Amino acid sequence: MRFSTTGAKNGNTVSFKEAVFHCLPQTGGLYIPAIMPDIRAAMYPMDEKAGYNELVAPVTGALLEDEMDEAGARRVAASCAGIAPELEILDERFSILHLTNGPTGTFKDFSAAFLGAVLNELLRPEEHLLVLSQAVQALGASISGAFAPYPNITTVLLYPEGSIYGLNEDAFRRPGSAGNIIPVRIAGSLDDCNRLINEILLDEQWTRRYSTTSATAINPARLIPQAFFYVYAFIKLKKTLSQDLFFSVPSGNFGNLIAGLYAWKFGLPVNGFIAAMNINNALGDLWKRRNLYPNAPDYKAPPRSRPAVTLSPALDVHYPANHELLLALYDEVPAVMRNMVFPQVITDEETEKSMEFAWKRYNVILDPHSAVAFMAALKHAGRRDFDGHIVTLATGHPARYPALLERVTGQKIDIPPRIALLQKKSEPLADIPCELDMLESVIASCF
Repeated sequence: MRFSTTGAKNGNTVSFKEAVFHCLPQTGGLYIPAIMPDIRAAMYPMDEKAGYNELVAPVTGALLEDEMDEAGARRVAASCAGIAPELEILDERFSILHLTNGPTGTFKDFSAAFLGAVLNELLRPEEHLLVLSQAVQALGASISGAFAPYPNITTVLLYPEGSIYGLNEDAFRRPGSAGNIIPVRIAGSLDDCNRLINEILLDEQWTRRYSTTSATAINPARLIPQAFFYVYAFIKLKKTLSQDLFFSVPSGNFGNLIAGLYAWKFGLPVNGFIAAMNINNALGDLWKRRNLYPNAPDYKAPPRSRPAVTLSPALDVHYPANHELLLALYDEVPAVMRNMVFPQVITDEETEKSMEFAWKRYNVILDPHSAVAFMAALKHAGRRDFDGHIVTLATGHPARYPALLERVTGQKIDIPPRIALLQKKSEPLADIPCELDMLESVIASCF
């Protein structure tokens, strides 16, 4: 699998290992697949009885056949053991793909597990890797849990101002300890954390001292495993599917939407994706702008505005982090893409109606982000010309929103122990200003 960069016209490509170990090109832009591998030979022999890791191994092998052998692909797949998605078929028109069986109850558990396993598999025994990530909500706990087993990878989690939850302090890297997780709180916002990560990745002096990559969505190995969600749903449905196949995707930063489009380009037979957004309408705002490539000579950053606060906070986005990756897909085949992606904006009132309807009609409890996508699916299926089956991605565990769901559905939500652990506060190893030198001092003190 080879990668080029967004906005580049020179035709140069890099390997998968280069793209994931140095995930921010020095020349600007972001890494995108240069040639989409065909996974149909790995996908079609499987039937509905195939387990998730039985899917991940051959598909990973098909994607990375030049860089990872069959045994390596099986080891990567083993990292996903015990956290398989679950497809719930509601009726002839609707299914729910539950992505909430991981340690933190979010879809990011799958990509974190895959990313950690891939980096460890591609590292030579004598190599050491420093991984940086911003960490909000359950993401820090997800990455920490996934990366803790790999002693050759040290992970720095950057938190914006506020409390830190759900970390296992036994995994912290202190002088003389065997831990490999360094949580640091930055005096600033999530945007400040991301800017600091990008500054580090583009700092040649830093990268000479530390072999550094990122666990954020700019790393291709974060998005690619999310493409497996769509393949898994298709395999479970294909025996009985006689209609067009669509997916409704909660869309804020567009990571899952892009992953679905990758799956389509890898050979998945799908007819379209519903980009389900709340009233912040990130996709609509995206296409109002002219030049969206930050490394372009005539680029002008749009004015920053605070998104509206809604019941689906992960979708409260005005300026999507993955806009450049999505734009690259549209630039390639704009007419086709506009017939593959169907934006749908859902209000808070509709989100609550979606939760209530899912419970009363199907006995399904959905968190607010999944409810946005389910309402978008209901609206799309109401089109006069629609004849298909829609799989809604349920991306978050409902136990993370017990009060809201009890109010809307009247049902008391049981909170599993793994979700309850996410409420445990942790103290960072350091509180620092948003400055590269200060962060390097913290890292150096941990070795």
